[in-house]
Amino acid sequence: MCARELAFRGPHREADQAPAAALLLSNSPVVQEVAVTGPNRVLVRYDLREVTFAEIESALEELGFHLDNSVLTRLRRAYYEYCEDTRRANLKVRSNCFGHCARRIFVREYQKHEHGCRDQRPEHWRAYW
Repeated sequence: MCARELAFRGPHREADQAPAAALLLSNSPVVQEVAVTGPNRVLVRYDLREVTFAEIESALEELGFHLDNSVLTRLRRAYYEYCEDTRRANLKVRSNCFGHCARRIFVREYQKHEHGCRDQRPEHWRAYW
């Protein structure tokens, strides 16, 4: 079990990104616990065998959240990534995320969205051949 803090910054459609991210993460099957610790901070607890901090951040970035990218945060991020990669290698766990982290982490949220043809025209207008 790992506990890490996500920091947000920058322009976003919502003034406080933390509550929106916490709501999304709380519905995720791979995240055990989420707590908003400030207007731009979220504490996340997760099982390292299921997901990494880098995958969670990547998924949030895919969904349009703006993460803090200050020097201290980048150093902390690199340290977390090194430690988690080492622990996962010792546990013999491979990464399950190959460019589609958001889909894997937020499965329930993606299932709610309508998929397939998004053409708003009636069927008889689209099938004219």
